[in-house]
Amino acid sequence: MITEAFPVNLVTADGFTLGGKRYPAGSPLKGKLVVAGATAVPQGFYKRFAQFASARGYETLTFDYRGIGESRPVSLKGFRMDLLDWARQDLAAAVEAMVDDTTPMFVVGHSFGGHAFGLLPNHDKVTGFYVFGTGAGWHGYMPLGERLRVLMMWRLVLPLLTWWKGYCPWKMLGMGEDLPVDVFHQWRHWCQYPHYFFDDPSMRGIEKTYAEVQTPIVAANALDDLWASPLSRDAFVQSYRNAPLVRKDLNPELVGGKIGHMGYFRQSAEPQWSEMLEWFAGLPYTSVDA
Repeated sequence: MITEAFPVNLVTADGFTLGGKRYPAGSPLKGKLVVAGATAVPQGFYKRFAQFASARGYETLTFDYRGIGESRPVSLKGFRMDLLDWARQDLAAAVEAMVDDTTPMFVVGHSFGGHAFGLLPNHDKVTGFYVFGTGAGWHGYMPLGERLRVLMMWRLVLPLLTWWKGYCPWKMLGMGEDLPVDVFHQWRHWCQYPHYFFDDPSMRGIEKTYAEVQTPIVAANALDDLWASPLSRDAFVQSYRNAPLVRKDLNPELVGGKIGHMGYFRQSAEPQWSEMLEWFAGLPYTSVDA
């Protein structure tokens, strides 16, 4: 049974209001899910997955990071922020909104969601984390054709467009939601490193927060994901060195022929969703009140 979502407002610790949608469980409650989306991808993209999970007993929350979708200000021009706040503030507020101390709570990530989890101040409240398509972002892990295209975008096209508009007009190129200028510059800067921000001298020490995570993790990447290959994934997720971590390589030939970077949340991915929910159901959980 598909349940209708209802809108919610999430207020972050630093006072920013985010737009979200909550999908009630359509069958006896098994757990709660928060969807930590990808960069420039609005929460509506995850609607089909949220309905799938809610119909199977998982109350599900989707939301937009600040500056994106329903959390976008009237104008992005002049809007300043820190990309890391998407994790430390925005995802943290979503997790906090779903915790009730009696029901297991899980996070489902996509791309940036895999970066965000290690920055959460409340990751210890999450019973399990399953992420699709996360990677280090470095062009060197990409096939030659995609590598050249990405370098042209990073070094020529997007800097010019961002200078002209005062924000990154990602939507103009048909690649997702527009991005605040600070998100573009930080993302672009960190993607020049093989291990993303872990290689940035100005970010020294950030690896310590990832080392604190002990939540069980599955990191699944498609073999045809040009932006986040298994090699790129491994370069990033090694930072979760104290968490039980399973790496999964998804063969697109076994799931309809194509996955890419966005196919993890299209209808053809339902078998992967079922497998993920079964993994969540099998994780041990002890109520805080027990």
